Amino acid sequence: MTGSRGFAVLGLLVPALISCTDERVVFRDRDLLADIPSASNGYLGYSNTAEKLTVCGNCHIGQQTDWVGTAHADAWNTLAANAGRQALCEGCHTVSEVGNDIETAQVGWTSTQDERFHDVQCESCHGPGLTHVQNPGATQPLASLGVTIGGTTGCGECHSGVHHPFVEEWAESGHGTVVASPSTRPECIGCHTGQGALAAMGANDAEYKEKTSSTPLPIACGVCHDPHGSGNDRQLRFAIDVPDEEQNLCMRCHHKRALPESASPTRGPHSPEGPLLLGEAGWFPPNMPIEPGQRILGTHGSEANPRLCAGCHVYQYQVTDKQTGAFVVAVTGHRFEATPCVNAQGAPTGADACARTERSYASCARSGCHGSPEAARSAHTTAELRLTTLAQQLNAQLAKVPVAEFSSTDNRYSTAEGARFNAQLGLMNGTEVHNPFLAEALLIGSIAQVQKDYGVSPSAAVDLTMKLGRR
Repeated sequence: MTGSRGFAVLGLLVPALISCTDERVVFRDRDLLADIPSASNGYLGYSNTAEKLTVCGNCHIGQQTDWVGTAHADAWNTLAANAGRQALCEGCHTVSEVGNDIETAQVGWTSTQDERFHDVQCESCHGPGLTHVQNPGATQPLASLGVTIGGTTGCGECHSGVHHPFVEEWAESGHGTVVASPSTRPECIGCHTGQGALAAMGANDAEYKEKTSSTPLPIACGVCHDPHGSGNDRQLRFAIDVPDEEQNLCMRCHHKRALPESASPTRGPHSPEGPLLLGEAGWFPPNMPIEPGQRILGTHGSEANPRLCAGCHVYQYQVTDKQTGAFVVAVTGHRFEATPCVNAQGAPTGADACARTERSYASCARSGCHGSPEAARSAHTTAELRLTTLAQQLNAQLAKVPVAEFSSTDNRYSTAEGARFNAQLGLMNGTEVHNPFLAEALLIGSIAQVQKDYGVSPSAAVDLTMKLGRR
């Protein structure tokens, strides 16, 4: 390619008229840059607006094919169909200076009003493509994986504000923070850094500005959502409705140390939510009346809650003024709090701690598990009380077990170590919600097994009936 000439585009495979077997390939040399408005400032947009073929997509065929099925590829029509649309919205529904960290002046749509810049295309994130097209080997217009609120980096410039505050909520979540120690430990970076998480998901072909940076990124938007598109809803890299630790997006990280480790019996549970939800966490005492491979499920891990983790933790709703009915804010669920602390209007406050009566249990009623938010709040309180009582009783028994039982070095875990793991699991924040039935059965089984193996009886009357029929 020389000068301003475009790509040699492979045309249709055309059967010859004289034979059913002869074929010839027709190459059509098109100048893809001839119609680029000079005012676009190096932005290229579509080469075929009707077919939504971007100039970039003539070479980057895989990305073009995936992207054309995304909501970004229909962003302009989405805006046009909105009765409340305004001109100020157009920058986020087109190729413009909005969305990448390169431009400050108007470019693309905002400088030309040319329909070739409709929709959120490649250049919306990667920046102008002209220089790269003219000399592909000289420049690599990589997009940023980083996100800033109200800034010009990543998804935050568009996916923010009271109508869609995805980034503001994400910044208040655990995903929006890099924790110092785990972000540097090789065994932890796969879940605690954006770079490590992408690599752990197998997205090794993903190229972005910070890929080789020594500064770890948080679990940003592009870690869970593939900007180029995917076969999953919302462009997610993995599905959220699959009851499989390796194939469920949330569980790929939230499934660590759900079982006691024989090599390190002193270590307790660590992020065991996935297996707990699926009924596979904890130490199963020999007296547990279940068949091999049987799972003890709660409603949250069953077909009644098809979105599993996201069914409760990604709950979207609108907040309106209780007196006037006026719109206040749209909640996107990207704080990932199942029961967030809310104010008098019902809007999340961002606080980590508050009274249970100040928490919203709306997601619990919506997910198909509870008849009302009030019923969910009562069930939460009851389950927590039951598990706390059983775990405290078990810990009281374990305090009377010989210390030697907690220091095995023969690559096994003793009854005492397994029971201690179950006590820790029962007291973990969230266990009473993720699977109270499994946790209760594990604690009851542990209390009975400790009594049998060490002769240490419960100090108080404990109902040791395993109600395993509640699944």
